[in-house]
Amino acid sequence: MKFPPKFQFASWFPPIHPKVWILAVGRLLLEMGTGFTLFYAPIFFVNKVGLSTTAVGLALGSASISGVAGRILGGIGVDSPSWGRRRTLLFSAAISAIGSLVLAASHNFATLVIGNLITGLGLGLYWPANEAVVADLTPSENRREAYAITRLADNLGLGMGIVLGGVLVTTTGSYRSLFIIDAISFIVFFAVVYLAIAETRPPDMRQSQKTQHIASWMAALSDRPFLVYIVLNIIFTTYLSQLHSTIPIYFKNFVSVGSAKGFSETTISALFALHLAIAILSQIPVARVLKSFSHTVAFTFSCLLWAVGFSFIWACGITTSGNLFWAALALAIFAVAITAFTPSASSLVTDLAPESQRGVYFAINSLCWAIGYFIGPPLGGWALDQPRIVTHSFWLGFSFSVVITLAILQYLNRILPTHTKVGNQE
Repeated sequence: MKFPPKFQFASWFPPIHPKVWILAVGRLLLEMGTGFTLFYAPIFFVNKVGLSTTAVGLALGSASISGVAGRILGGIGVDSPSWGRRRTLLFSAAISAIGSLVLAASHNFATLVIGNLITGLGLGLYWPANEAVVADLTPSENRREAYAITRLADNLGLGMGIVLGGVLVTTTGSYRSLFIIDAISFIVFFAVVYLAIAETRPPDMRQSQKTQHIASWMAALSDRPFLVYIVLNIIFTTYLSQLHSTIPIYFKNFVSVGSAKGFSETTISALFALHLAIAILSQIPVARVLKSFSHTVAFTFSCLLWAVGFSFIWACGITTSGNLFWAALALAIFAVAITAFTPSASSLVTDLAPESQRGVYFAINSLCWAIGYFIGPPLGGWALDQPRIVTHSFWLGFSFSVVITLAILQYLNRILPTHTKVGNQE
């Protein structure tokens, strides 16, 4: 059957470099391995190894410390003529595989910390290199969709890993095998990059004199539009951190379901499965629709969705009936808010960064996530320890905070260079 041209896939979806698709496949396998351990690592080390929840929390948090160092080193490596994108990716995969194997063999707090420090370093190296490769291979008019494809691969892999990890634990009870599978996923990713991804730095950059690293960082941190974007990225990441840290506990302990207290674990899992499914299904369509608009319009759309979603979380907490409806609606809205923000964010960083400094810009961009996740969980934990009226009002506070975020967005729109303001009009 022959479809009219306007319905043909090729006319609806822009051409993406084959290496971006290959990288996306590698990321799917990588995130599948991460999904195997994401939810089950704390359970294993508390219930099977016998460590306290505080000790496990501290050990898992140590990955953020080495992750900051990894992001800085990754930014330097990506822009270095002697390292570049490819070698940094390979180094990241190798370090992460070692970290997963250390975690698989961990029997005490010390080895758990060592394993997390190693994996945090590998993850920190990974993000600047990965984002720079996509930027190098994709023209500006298609970057949002290219980043949407890689985010889609992340979400698909993560979802598959979580499901398969649960099946494996349920049928075999072998938690340590999850970390071994995670290590294998990093080895497979290493092989994909080694065999299929050549260095993507422009040839003239490879032959140029090495830029002074301190000067590169200072130049990035004196870029006024980029600094304003950093503030916005930290705010958005703080919003996002609530989804993974505070909201699950709020659903369990603070939502009234008839005479019962909170949703069951099964219900919470189903809600987040719905969230992930909508993120997967909406990633490409949302990127396609928003590509005709400027980055700040995409950010504004995401911002308004966060405000609505937080208000629905508040409604879920203060009502005694229909809670599940409000919770499901909120998580569905959050999924679209995330898919609207992340591709445009990476694309804007690419537009602002000189080619010779993409590694540094993406390293700083990735550090925003570390800062947001440093702010968000303690803030949410504090709110949950307050009287119930404060706890419930916490979500309204986030919803109203969007007014400040929108004001910052308006300022960013005024100072952005002209070439970053125009969407891809077709």
